[in-house]
Amino acid sequence: MYRLLHTDGNAKRGEFVTVHGTVQTPLFMNVGTAAAIKGALSTEDLENIGTQVELSNTYHLHLRPGDETIKKLGGIHKFMSWNRPVLTDSGGFQVFSLAKLRNIAEEGVTFRSHIDGHKIFMGPEQSMQIQSNIASTIAMAFDECPGLPCERDYMEKSVARTERWLVRCKKEMDRLNSLPDTINKNQMLFGINQGGTYTDIRIENAKRISELDLDGYAIGGLAVGETHEEMYETIEKVIPYLPKEKPTYLMGVGTPENILESVERGVDFFDCVYPSRNGRHGHAYTNHGKMNMHNAKYEFDERPLDETCDCPVCRRYSRAYIRHLFKADEMLGMRFLVIHNLRFYNKMMEEIRDAIDHDNFKEYKKAKIEGFRAGE
Repeated sequence: MYRLLHTDGNAKRGEFVTVHGTVQTPLFMNVGTAAAIKGALSTEDLENIGTQVELSNTYHLHLRPGDETIKKLGGIHKFMSWNRPVLTDSGGFQVFSLAKLRNIAEEGVTFRSHIDGHKIFMGPEQSMQIQSNIASTIAMAFDECPGLPCERDYMEKSVARTERWLVRCKKEMDRLNSLPDTINKNQMLFGINQGGTYTDIRIENAKRISELDLDGYAIGGLAVGETHEEMYETIEKVIPYLPKEKPTYLMGVGTPENILESVERGVDFFDCVYPSRNGRHGHAYTNHGKMNMHNAKYEFDERPLDETCDCPVCRRYSRAYIRHLFKADEMLGMRFLVIHNLRFYNKMMEEIRDAIDHDNFKEYKKAKIEGFRAGE
């Protein structure tokens, strides 16, 4: 259940009540694709840096270790020793981005595993069954995410099929939640708005899926090649047609600036691999912009990554030491920057919620972005 607590312009401040705890929104979900954050972070690390929701992926967990295995082990919360909410992406995006050979039909998609090439079929019912076995808090509907640019005729047909798939997802989720051996009988379902940058297609889709009265609604198919301006315009035009009393989730976005701009337009939930992926490659997000820790200028720099950061890394270690770890190819450097980056994102969301509570989000956003762009 979503409770809208306050608004500041179009920015929403709420809380989302789930069977695995209540989370405060807007929030950033930390991406643990295969039930682990890439960068050697533990569940305890996630707790310590203020993670509210962990995101895992249906496609990857179905392949390894297998959703039936996770079910036998008591579900993903028990499996990874995590007692806060988990959202599972439906696997649709990976089916279309990773599978080299695939065939889309009304029933679903036949494709080959990117790991060993074996043939797999996944449709709405299969995606719901896998996510039910995983026993996540929130399941995402199975959809097609067409790449951009995309011809209008194909986009219209794709969105219509995704709408039909959503109806099937809801029906199957209701059935699964009623079964005696289902681990999480309170599993929630979020629908996904699609339509690329065709805002009229997106608006009509938003109207139709809103009638299904789902637990939340995502905006998918963005940050896949369009400009930031196109993304912001699409968000701005679509959000008024999604239920304000339900959470809105912008999938796979993005940079700190993307998040600030999208919060201002009414988005509640975010996820992105940027903080962990960039951390593994030596890039740190800070209030004075992004830092490349491979740079020679940090060789004798005894300051923390960000003097305003409260993460365990900034409280103890210097830029010089972190640079040395990357130059020496030590895994610890990667781990440090992933911890720092995820804490940076989680803390920024805390600051965003506080700014909305005090009706000064626009001022906060302006100062934050100016800091990013000013550099050290």
